[in-house]
Amino acid sequence: MNSNIIIIESGATKSDWRVMSQDGQEVKRFLRAGTNVSSMKMDDIKATLAEAITTEDLHDAQGLYLYTAGVVTPEISNELTTHIKALSGIHDVDIQNDLMGAARGVCGHDPGIVAILGTGSNACFFDGKDISQKVYSGGFILGDEGSGAHIGKEFLSDYLKGLVPLDIVEAFSQEFDASYAGIVQNVYRSASPSAYMGSLAPFLLKHADNEYVNELIRRNFNSFITRFLVHYETDQYPVGIVGGFGWACQDFIRPLMEQSGIRISCFIKAPIDGLCQYHLEKHYD
Repeated sequence: MNSNIIIIESGATKSDWRVMSQDGQEVKRFLRAGTNVSSMKMDDIKATLAEAITTEDLHDAQGLYLYTAGVVTPEISNELTTHIKALSGIHDVDIQNDLMGAARGVCGHDPGIVAILGTGSNACFFDGKDISQKVYSGGFILGDEGSGAHIGKEFLSDYLKGLVPLDIVEAFSQEFDASYAGIVQNVYRSASPSAYMGSLAPFLLKHADNEYVNELIRRNFNSFITRFLVHYETDQYPVGIVGGFGWACQDFIRPLMEQSGIRISCFIKAPIDGLCQYHLEKHYD
């Protein structure tokens, strides 16, 4: 058995694998299909893990640490742990949900508030070891304020009701199916409505100099502050922000946070780099 450890940070569309050596060097990195216990069959997730471990010859690593959405019970974690141990010689296996991945990736071993701003949104307090989630995200229908999907939903609602300026309407129709039937199909009948609505976020950011779009973006992040972060002790702890959408919107988020008296500790596009550092320190301490 070698001394390498494997860290996997997985979303619904892709999983980012890193193999790290004891001296902190990156031995290997590669991408595989995503895993999400909430929306995928367990057999498919197991097959993805088995294929990567076998193809990349990772059987003799010291440890494997997987972060993926949908790990909401110990039974789920235990099932995946048993599977990995059975197909490999890896004995130190830890399976956690994506919120814990964000917390460890952003805060390391220190306490802090973690904000996820990607296609979806979430927040938690991390005490350096465990997390407490005081509010439920609610997903793209009941919540996800501050996310790419939420701003896409707000835009589509305005668009269908004739509240979007003509120049933005014309630009939208050149890049997307702007018909009522097409929008309804994508929102109510597509495999991933949140991904569709989130796909509108780059378009809106491209037109952020438009007064209407600018206000839409600001309102989206203000909703995250007033509906998510209001529940946390932001006067005592800084907020670390993780997610591609939050990363792309730093110029909007910073002044809004400052106006609310909230300190930002960092912006991280993806938590994988922080997770590598976290596990190197923890595993070889």
